[in-house]
Amino acid sequence: MALVAEPGQFAHDLRRWRTRRRFSQLDLAIRADTTQRHLSFLEQGRSRPGRAMVVRLAESLELPLRERNGLLLAAGYAPVYAESGLDAPELGPVREALDRILDGHMPYPAVVVRPYGELVAANPALGVLTEGAAPALLEPPVNVLRLALHPDGMARRVENLAEWGRHITGSLREEARRVPDPALTEFVAELDGYLPPVESPGEHLGFAVPLRLRVPEGELRLITTLTSFATAVDVTLSELRLEAFLPADETTATLLRRRA
Repeated sequence: MALVAEPGQFAHDLRRWRTRRRFSQLDLAIRADTTQRHLSFLEQGRSRPGRAMVVRLAESLELPLRERNGLLLAAGYAPVYAESGLDAPELGPVREALDRILDGHMPYPAVVVRPYGELVAANPALGVLTEGAAPALLEPPVNVLRLALHPDGMARRVENLAEWGRHITGSLREEARRVPDPALTEFVAELDGYLPPVESPGEHLGFAVPLRLRVPEGELRLITTLTSFATAVDVTLSELRLEAFLPADETTATLLRRRA
């Protein structure tokens, strides 16, 4: 289906994404299996791309599915990637799989989030992270990143807040670099404002920066893993992330098993 697009929008967006990815026209042309001349005509608005070419260019630019749909719309085509609600019947198997993963990760905390930290689901072990947090931070929709770094959330119990928190904001800043969004830039600035200055390099495990969290029983040392649906062709599914916390030492594992 062809739609009415604003003249020149596709050419502008294509140049912007290519420049942001730091590809030359020749680089992108080779990736997309076309010629530099044709790509130059597209960026000048002198040629109109077919839908298959737009899809190839979006894939070659490694755009998220939402932005691929946006590039198609800019070229005058309908989006090809569906965006289903999480409660849609077609995502039923996904919800069931996530529930099994969350349950199977007990007694360790695990959450499913949307972009920028919006909580979708969690297992009961999340309580070890939320205890003592201000009620306002726990009102839906909960943002787990704000909860983690806000002075009225987890931050007051995080021993290495300056170092651990900057890994969170650094990851978000990299995401903002790859897919610019003023709302994300504003959110990163908010989170940065919660962090104290780094006074020392900090203690690493050799491969990761642990979260050092105070609890009544002592100190938990947790490392995190992020999982996504790499082959997703639905926008909603492609944006979900499973964040699982793992014990960095036997003391932490023991404490969490006792709590469960």
